[in-house]
Amino acid sequence: MKNIKSYPTEEGQPPFKTLNEVDFSATYSYADYMRFEFEERLELIKGYIFKMSPAPSRIHQKISGRIYVPIYNALNGHKCEVYSAPFDVRLAKKSVDDKEVFTVVQPDIVVVCDPTKLDKRGCIGAPDIVVEILSPGNNKKELINKYEVYEEAGVKEYWIVSPSEKTFFRYILDDNGKFQPTKLLTEGEEVTTTIIPGFKLVLEEVFQD
Repeated sequence: MKNIKSYPTEEGQPPFKTLNEVDFSATYSYADYMRFEFEERLELIKGYIFKMSPAPSRIHQKISGRIYVPIYNALNGHKCEVYSAPFDVRLAKKSVDDKEVFTVVQPDIVVVCDPTKLDKRGCIGAPDIVVEILSPGNNKKELINKYEVYEEAGVKEYWIVSPSEKTFFRYILDDNGKFQPTKLLTEGEEVTTTIIPGFKLVLEEVFQD
């Protein structure tokens, strides 16, 4: 998690200094999230706190880099930008006010093509592409909730990468605002996307030992 201590907390509201001060059955907003001062990595999904996995493993980081670099290189000269975790993505529903934002996630990689969605704290609104690299700490409830909030927010493509299974799966948002699954890909296959012209991800290279 980024060092949120550099940002001001709400006037009159003390910071949360330990996890013991947090009620995991309660709901929280981004304004509350900004008051978290402990080291544990957390996300908010529909107001509820989800503990993130500990620091990513070496394999996780290696695969993240092998996906990030081809995207970065393909975006040279394009308006889209790519960011890797830790990077806060705030998915607002009705208002962008901190007190009204209840989903704050840190995907492994995001591509944002609308510069108005970027500010000093990260991204406010749906990225064009979200990449989640699975780890043993991911749970089914977290994945289901993320699918729902990414779809509701209008993320155009949601990529799910499994290092253990060496698979790549992608959801693409249709004209009705619903995710449509694509073919499960693995080593020997390639990934392209209309969002990044000229981009090609060779999965043999992504998953090689």
